[in-house]
Amino acid sequence: MLDLFSRLSCFLKDRKTGLCKTPRKCIESLSKYLSGIAAASFSLRFVNSAKISPDVPLVEVSNLIKQFGRFAALRGVDAKFEAGRLYVILGDNGAGKTTLLRALAGLAQPTKGKISILGKSPEQACREIGYMAHPSLLYDEMSGMENLRYFARLYDIPGDRRCQEVIRAVKLDPELRRQVGQYSHGMRQRMSLARAILHDPGILLLDEPFSNVDVDSAGEMVGLLTSMRNDGKTIFVVTHQAALLEGSADEFVRMQAGKIVDRTSRLGRELPGASTQ
Repeated sequence: MLDLFSRLSCFLKDRKTGLCKTPRKCIESLSKYLSGIAAASFSLRFVNSAKISPDVPLVEVSNLIKQFGRFAALRGVDAKFEAGRLYVILGDNGAGKTTLLRALAGLAQPTKGKISILGKSPEQACREIGYMAHPSLLYDEMSGMENLRYFARLYDIPGDRRCQEVIRAVKLDPELRRQVGQYSHGMRQRMSLARAILHDPGILLLDEPFSNVDVDSAGEMVGLLTSMRNDGKTIFVVTHQAALLEGSADEFVRMQAGKIVDRTSRLGRELPGASTQ
């Protein structure tokens, strides 16, 4: 079973945005897919950590290998991650950070190895995952509110209340009628985060959420993520600006050449992203 974003990829039309120009045409098939999930009595609220056996990690990867031709982006990654923690994934370009995040989201099928999320495959656990990629996955010709209404329909979320809540949570205005294509990059990043948290997932996978975001807005985003972690969410953040999360993150996970080489509770000055500049 494909997850929401794998389904969206089936409707690619625009090379720039990576999404179809007329999203309403794909609502029917996607709604049928998500209604099957809804019929299985999934709640919009995360299955909290109290329901997870303390002996079973929330996320576990075993001997994870991902190859692109002869290049191995992931080289036998083994790791366990606990619920209700904020993990910052560090590393130089090409270290495997984004590939690991995409594998956890179910968007990159491993060449070898296993991923377990809540005891399920990423595809089976997709309802509990919120993913923010480099592309915004937003439609440029629609306003922010129109975008979220569209995604809310895919998740069977009624009315506008939840859409308004998440837009305000990222410090944007639900009444703003400007098309997303006219947003600044920082505004697009914040609206992308709103989209990722719209269905109230228990696990957030965020790829460079602070890219081109001003210092004040980045601080507000960090505050939101910290609050969500305190409420029991499990958050993975790939970033080259790890210093923003010092004092909030529970663990810094360093990757190098497709492997996890270090895990620490404090950001060492020698680690990528440690600079405060």
